Amino acid sequence: MITVSGLTKKYGERTVVDDVSFALEPGTVTGFLGPNGAGKTTTMRMMTGLVPASAGSATVDGRPYAQLPNPGAVVGTLLDAGAVHPGRSGRTHLRLLAATIGVAAARVDELLEVVGLADAARRRVGGYSLGMRQRLGIAGALLADPPVLVFDEPVNGLDPEGIRWMRDLLRGHAARGGTVLLSSHLLGEVEHTVDRLLVIGNGRVVADGTVASLLGGDDVVVRAVDAAALATALERAGFHVQHGGDGALVVAGASPAAVGAVAAAGGHVLVDLRPAQRGLEDVFFQLTAAS
Repeated sequence: MITVSGLTKKYGERTVVDDVSFALEPGTVTGFLGPNGAGKTTTMRMMTGLVPASAGSATVDGRPYAQLPNPGAVVGTLLDAGAVHPGRSGRTHLRLLAATIGVAAARVDELLEVVGLADAARRRVGGYSLGMRQRLGIAGALLADPPVLVFDEPVNGLDPEGIRWMRDLLRGHAARGGTVLLSSHLLGEVEHTVDRLLVIGNGRVVADGTVASLLGGDDVVVRAVDAAALATALERAGFHVQHGGDGALVVAGASPAAVGAVAAAGGHVLVDLRPAQRGLEDVFFQLTAAS
């Protein structure tokens, strides 16, 4: 369990994170979204003790990150894949991390295989591509198999195969009872990876909920054998109806139950009736524009 309460960061008169609160449950992947400068990275850095908070707190199972006996064994972080000495090999970098957090050296070679860097293990990190550095950073975060993962833009530089691998990795971690906080600008990928969304704008949380609850709108999509007759019936009942593609009717400000009741009363045969789904991109811009 990660609990963030009233977390605030000020630089002089400028507030970059403003009273942010949320709790992350085991077994879930949470997407942390927001435009550049919204406060995502600063929040994650405060959570992991890299930036001191001006106010508020962030705890892992009731303790601040810095007070955990062995933080790297509890929280695996990837906040800056470039923060690696360029003159070291990938294997040396991971072995130093492993020694620091008390992990056997054999785990290093195991993870180099897992992240697809076994063939590049002896090469200097300075010659790695961005995607390779991301994979190295992920390996470092996974060394102690920690229950919590905090990743900031982990798919930067990854190819489509790598992005799918990352999705499976995070979903698998949550399925085993782990907790994941993921920041990314790839909204389409986030939509297919996370269970829950936290959206931040101008330093404040502007939305917090499951993917289904945030993407589900107040409109209903309905298809009928006689779409024109159903549209007339709905309009007579006071609903605003728009004609969509493939014969669909989009009923604004309605529930499936209300639309179904009108159809049943008029004897209209339905072939589809469901809440309209908005895309994550539309929801993201709507929420962040308001902030």
